[in-house]
Amino acid sequence: MPLRVYNTLTGSKEEFVPINPGKVGMYVCGVTVYDHCHIGHARANVVFDMIYRYLQAKGLDVTYVRNYTDIDDKIINRANRDGVPYNEISERFIEEFDKDMARLMLQLPTFQPKATEHIPEIIALVQRLIDKGYAYASGSDVFFRVDRFEGYLKLSKRNLEDMQAGARIEVDEKKEHPMDFALWKGAKPGEPYWESPWGQGRPGWHIECSAMSTKFLGDTLDIHGGGKDLIFPHHENEIAQSEAASGKPFVKYWLHNGFVNINAEKMSKSLGNFFTIKEVLERYDAEVLRFFLLSAHYRSPIDFSDQNLKEAELGLERIYKALAGIDERLAAGTDHAPTEESAELEEKCSSIAARFVEAMDDDFNTAMALGHVFDLVRSINRALPVSPLELLERVKQEVANIAATLGVCDSVPAEYLQRMKDRKTSEMEIPVEEIETLIAERAEARKAKNFKRSDEIRDLLLEKNIVLLDSAQGTTWKVK
Repeated sequence: MPLRVYNTLTGSKEEFVPINPGKVGMYVCGVTVYDHCHIGHARANVVFDMIYRYLQAKGLDVTYVRNYTDIDDKIINRANRDGVPYNEISERFIEEFDKDMARLMLQLPTFQPKATEHIPEIIALVQRLIDKGYAYASGSDVFFRVDRFEGYLKLSKRNLEDMQAGARIEVDEKKEHPMDFALWKGAKPGEPYWESPWGQGRPGWHIECSAMSTKFLGDTLDIHGGGKDLIFPHHENEIAQSEAASGKPFVKYWLHNGFVNINAEKMSKSLGNFFTIKEVLERYDAEVLRFFLLSAHYRSPIDFSDQNLKEAELGLERIYKALAGIDERLAAGTDHAPTEESAELEEKCSSIAARFVEAMDDDFNTAMALGHVFDLVRSINRALPVSPLELLERVKQEVANIAATLGVCDSVPAEYLQRMKDRKTSEMEIPVEEIETLIAERAEARKAKNFKRSDEIRDLLLEKNIVLLDSAQGTTWKVK
């Protein structure tokens, strides 16, 4: 089955056929760098990193462009508030963004252009739109004529007349039409600016993406991506200005990821449920956050909550424990002849690659793909003690191939499990030494058949989220 993707423009799944065979040009809207990134940014960037990885895994030569919006009203306002130059704010938060993305194991895009480094291209594009009658200067501002472009709102499926009638639009005497949008903004006193044919000013938000994407990828892109919140007005306006300038289709496939909700509510600073990536990674391992973000289909909303993060943590731990078990068997070197259990594992191992590709070819269905991985893990756990080493080597390699494509399970299994144990231990209400002392006391109580005291110790530790595990080899413990 060929790769099929959901195209927001057509509202349907379509076979993915690159414009140039074997090559893909993908542009994804980056962040406006005025503050720390939140988990909504994490989701969008992890999603398109996954898509980037999968297209490469299919043997495609992908040119991936993700921009930085490093001049904007929000950046200027933050700079004025902090009493520093605008570029000090933008450079600080570009650095913070890069740190966050590195922790989430994102591959670097092919190009990461900044708006301020492409002012000449932006000015040339604005002038071209003026020359073709799609834009007009009004003082030192330049606006795009939305009613001149026939296909306006074809991405968001809105109606211009209905929007105008139903919206509270501020009267702007500079505009010919209330819905016209700014391509170039004249500088206000004290604002950063660049010289242009229309006076001192700076680019509008939408025009920068059109200028940068077409510079690196040409007039027509294979893929343009971003969050659903960007469909209108940002991506709609990108289409209008790009197609008006070139006379060609701007993007073949529009891909948009779903929203992040917090405990079933929309994330919002006003609701006080707004979390930065930094805040989340203080409480959860970065691999857990990435795994969680890939556990749902990218177009679906995903509910961020402690319960769902802990479930993702447990799921990832199950995979790592299975891989650690394989490593221990391989290190021991004790081989086994094939058994009934290993025959089942053999079948699952032989089919996992095809099942993974089938899921991913269905519009990058990572939820289904991870479901297949867990199915394999169940077989590993059943067959691990009695499987041939050669089979375990193949299983390990198959999981590694899938993990690399999704960007998960990037650690040595034993090291990851120890890291998680250390993290949990540091958050415990009771010191490890006290746990070990109580376990030793409980062992003596059981030896003396004082089961009342034995149960009291078990319950005491359970109240502090410490679970005791009794076996023939003795008693171990884990954090609940």
